[in-house]
Amino acid sequence: MPTDVVMPQMGESIFEGTITKWLKQAGDTVLKDEPLFEISTDKVDAEIPAPIAGVLSQILAPEGATVEVNTIVAVIGGAVTDSAPAAAPQAQSAAPQVPSQAQMAPPQVPQESGRKLRSSPLVRRIAAEHKVDLAHVPGTGSDGRITKDDILRHLTQPAEARAQAAAPQSVPQPATQAPPSDLPGQVVPMSKMRAIIAQRMLESKRISPHVHSVYKVDMTRIAHLRALHRAAFEQRHGIKLTYMPFIAAAVVQALRHFPILNSSLVDASIHYHANVNLGIAVALDWGLIVPVIRQAERQSFVQLARAVQDLAARARNKKLLPTEVEGSTFTLTNAGVFGGEFGTPILNQPEAAILAIGGLRKEPVVLTDAEGNDSIAIRSVQYFCLGFDHRIIDGADSGKFMMEFKKTLENWNQEIG
Repeated sequence: MPTDVVMPQMGESIFEGTITKWLKQAGDTVLKDEPLFEISTDKVDAEIPAPIAGVLSQILAPEGATVEVNTIVAVIGGAVTDSAPAAAPQAQSAAPQVPSQAQMAPPQVPQESGRKLRSSPLVRRIAAEHKVDLAHVPGTGSDGRITKDDILRHLTQPAEARAQAAAPQSVPQPATQAPPSDLPGQVVPMSKMRAIIAQRMLESKRISPHVHSVYKVDMTRIAHLRALHRAAFEQRHGIKLTYMPFIAAAVVQALRHFPILNSSLVDASIHYHANVNLGIAVALDWGLIVPVIRQAERQSFVQLARAVQDLAARARNKKLLPTEVEGSTFTLTNAGVFGGEFGTPILNQPEAAILAIGGLRKEPVVLTDAEGNDSIAIRSVQYFCLGFDHRIIDGADSGKFMMEFKKTLENWNQEIG
C-alpha cells in the first residue's frame, strides 16, 4: 500500500519547513531510515529519513517549497509519477495542525483590494509581533501564499522600501525570485537560514545596548600542554585535542565566579540561569548555527571536548535535533578560525554575553620576573572579545569575568584526561 511522507514537526514551535534538496528522485528505491530529503526550519537544518522501504513513487513538493507541518510531500509505493508540481501544496495539508498552536496564532488578515491573503499561523504570528499588515507583503508561494521567507524578507527591508510596498498598487503582483547564482551583478533571494539570521541580528541590536571589551591572553602554557598530550589524547579518547575545550572550561570556571554573565533580562528582572548551557557557534557553507552543550558546568574536560566535536560534526551534516540548538545561556564564537585578530560579536538573544575567540599567533612579549627584570620572549597569544548587554552587565563585572578567564588559561592546572 502507498505510504505518505509528510513534513515532520521538528519542535513544538515549528509550523513549517522548506524542502532544500531531494536526495532521491521519483522511481528510486529507498531503504527505511535512509535520508530522503533535506529541510530547513527556523530552528535547524536536517535530513529527513524514509519512513519505510520501497520505491519513491511521487514527489509532491519540489525543492524550494515551504510547506506546513504534516503536509504530504511525497509517496512511497504505488504507481510511479515522474513529475512534481510547480509549486508546493502549502494550503492542502492532509493532516490536522496542532490545535494549541493554531489557537495561539492571530486571526487571518482580511482580504484587501480583491487579493485573498494566504499564510500559515507562523507567518501571522510574526506579522502580529512586528505589527506588519500582511496585505503589504508580496507572497511568493502557491497562489500568492505568504511564506515565512516573504515576511522575513519584508522585515529586513529599509523603512523606505516598506513604505513603498505599503503604497496602493493598481495590480498587486507576487514578487518573483531570481534563480540562485554566485555571479556578480545577480540578485539572489536570501535562503531561509540567512533570512532568519538577518532577522535575529536586527532584533538583537535593537534589544540590547552592546558593549565590547578585548583582552589578550598568553596561551603559551595551553599550546605546550596541547602539543605534549595531543597524540595520547586522540589515541585514548578517539577525538582530536583542540583549543576549544580549554577555552570552554575556562569560560565555565569564570561564569561560576561571575554568574551575572550567565543571565538574561526577563520582564525587568535579571534571571540567573541555574546551569551553564554553552552555545558553540558553527559556521556552515549555508549559514551559521549554534548547537548547545547543556549543563556544561557538570562536564569533564574530555566530555567538553567530545561534545564540541560531536555537535560541530552533526551541525555540518544536518543531523542536529531542534532541542540541541535551543536554550543556550552563553555563547562562544570563533572568529579566529578565519585568521581574524578578534571579532565584535552580536549577542545571541536572550543571552547577556558572548565571547569571540581570535586567532592564535606568536608575538614578541615583554616578560617581567619576580625581581622586576624585563625580557622579551616569543609567546603564543590570543585575543578574546567579550560582547555584553550593558543593561545588566557593567564594565567592572565584565572585566572581573575576563580576568578570571585569563588567569585560568594562563595558569592552567586542570586535569586534561
